[in-house]
Amino acid sequence: MEAFAAESGGMPQLNPEFWVSQIFWLIITFGILYVVLSKLILPKISANLETRKSQILENIEAAEKQREESEQKIEEYEKIVQSSKNEAKNHFKQAREKVLKDIGVKKEALEKEINGEVNKVENEIKTFRDSAPEKIKKIAEETSSDLLQELIGAEVNSSSISAIVEDLSRKKMDEYYGN
Repeated sequence: MEAFAAESGGMPQLNPEFWVSQIFWLIITFGILYVVLSKLILPKISANLETRKSQILENIEAAEKQREESEQKIEEYEKIVQSSKNEAKNHFKQAREKVLKDIGVKKEALEKEINGEVNKVENEIKTFRDSAPEKIKKIAEETSSDLLQELIGAEVNSSSISAIVEDLSRKKMDEYYGN
């Protein structure tokens, strides 16, 4: 009896008498589970996955468009920077040319003024040089006449003093001018 009690008290899943009912309920349970999963849950998961996939693709496309727009903006920015640099160079070049031109004009005016002053001074020097021998002769004649009058005590003929001074000044002029 103890053997029968152990057999009847064992696990019912292992008892072949219950296998048919177990298989029946197993098929019904898994059938319902299959229908619920395939008709209700899996379509929602699939729709969710499709929605996410399409959203991810849209996001990728939008990111690609924004990247392309960013690249275009960068190119436009670089063009603007380059044109600004060129424009600044042109302004600098024009300003430099204008300054150089102004300097040239002022330099020419200054050179003209300096040349005018140099010519004026040269003319004065030439006039002074041309008139100097006459003045020197006159001073020499007067001085010689005064000295001779002091030394001799009598007045000397001015024409003879003039001749002597003329002769000496001619010799000195020849030495001076290299004639």
